[in-house]
Amino acid sequence: MHSTTTIPATLAAAAPIATIVLLMIGRQWSAAKAGGVGLVIAMVVAFWMFGFGQTVYAALGPSSAFVGVVAEAAWVAATILWIIFPALCIHHLQLTSGALDVLRRFMGRLSTDPRIVVLLVAWFFSLFIEGAAGFGTTVALAAPFLVTVGFKPVEAVTAAMIGHVVGVSFGAVGTPIVPQIAATGAHALDLARVNAIYHIILGGGLLLMMMMVTMQSLRQREPQARMPMSWIALAALFFLLPYFAIAWWVGPELPSIGGAVLGGLAFVALIRSRRSNTDAVEAKHEGMALIIRAGAPYVVLIALILITRLIVPLRTALSSYEWDWQLLDHFKGNFRPLYHPGTMLMLAFLAGACWQRVAMRNLGSAMSKAARQLWPVTLALLAMLTLSRLMVHATMIDTLAIAAAAMAGPIWPLAAPFVGVLGTFVTGSATASNILFCDFQYATATNLKLPALVLTGAQGFGAAVGNMICPHNIIAGGATVGIAGQEGVILRRTLWPCLIYTLLGGLLALLLSLLGFFAAPSSTG
Repeated sequence: MHSTTTIPATLAAAAPIATIVLLMIGRQWSAAKAGGVGLVIAMVVAFWMFGFGQTVYAALGPSSAFVGVVAEAAWVAATILWIIFPALCIHHLQLTSGALDVLRRFMGRLSTDPRIVVLLVAWFFSLFIEGAAGFGTTVALAAPFLVTVGFKPVEAVTAAMIGHVVGVSFGAVGTPIVPQIAATGAHALDLARVNAIYHIILGGGLLLMMMMVTMQSLRQREPQARMPMSWIALAALFFLLPYFAIAWWVGPELPSIGGAVLGGLAFVALIRSRRSNTDAVEAKHEGMALIIRAGAPYVVLIALILITRLIVPLRTALSSYEWDWQLLDHFKGNFRPLYHPGTMLMLAFLAGACWQRVAMRNLGSAMSKAARQLWPVTLALLAMLTLSRLMVHATMIDTLAIAAAAMAGPIWPLAAPFVGVLGTFVTGSATASNILFCDFQYATATNLKLPALVLTGAQGFGAAVGNMICPHNIIAGGATVGIAGQEGVILRRTLWPCLIYTLLGGLLALLLSLLGFFAAPSSTG
């Protein structure tokens, strides 16, 4: 295949993405609607200017070539939806059964210090929900909880918006990694490692910024309040160390959940050690069995993923069973149903429901609510993925990458995370941002002879950070605490942490590229 690199061709190749950005920001269109318009423009450009189906894949013809693109897009969309659907099923099951209320009450009893409560809820609880469900549920669950323990609505949404970001790179059981695998062909473990390296180095700084924003508001009520630096350091370490270890040795499915569970338990144990024996006996009397039962789907999920990832013979057997296909010699896809995180989520959903003795009526209700939520997600995924695969196969992505390489040169890694932020700001999803820009980042890295994994990680990092200023999340979070119309206030509070954290990520990406880290996939991945 060839790519056209003239200025008109570059502008034409950029037109679909620019259109999506303008429609979603300027006209506030949905991702599905804007993606559909962008796809139409991409089709015109691909067929008329880039010769897709004429000079590119000339033997196929335009119609057959486009069928191949749609087949690839639909296949990847299905593998992503197989994660989203059971994750949403678990979420609705937990809401219906009251299990989330049990978990909230448990955390609310641990401390009356608002600074500690913020760390428990906006950090550990938010990261746990992000790893288990993702897709906009995190802020909507955490913010109301903070309001119930005394925080103002704007403070609550702001803290939750910042606090869950570190977990977004892995989202709901590794979903944002799926388009990265499709774009790069890299092993999931390699991608987990490179995504995690950014947050393990910078994540403590993000937590500090979250607490700075919170303390600014807290001092208006309590002028003598002090920043709990030792607690912040411990909260960061307790989450980030298991988060990084799981990403490095297990894979992309569990870093957020595992880090939140292991770190949260250690943090809770530390809090309890500071309380009187009477308090500890009372807390124990309040029912750990009930709390474990409330978290049943998550307990089962963690166990399943650890067993299937760490027991080598079982991992080999499950991953060896693969569905794959190839169409017209140029289009292909694969799926490992027994090893896929969506399968683990569905088993956790069913087993958790049995453990909690949920009635079949409530089980069906949870599945029905999850299915209804899938329709707009499905349309957005199909539009964005078809656009992405068409731009790849028509060499439009190659054209953009060559232009970016010519303009930015070796300092491109500095800008790479900002592209990820833009994608999430526009689409409302880190997964969608990766779908939109991963191919572009990979092609740019190839043209500049930079470590492709480093730029892919920078894209994933930026896509996660973009959640901090994503209008969709701000609107959803504000609606759950009754402050619709004050989204601008929240955005002003989250914007400066977003810009600082993204810039630090760009500097780290530049350093990793200069030092040659992740220049080649690991031999153990």
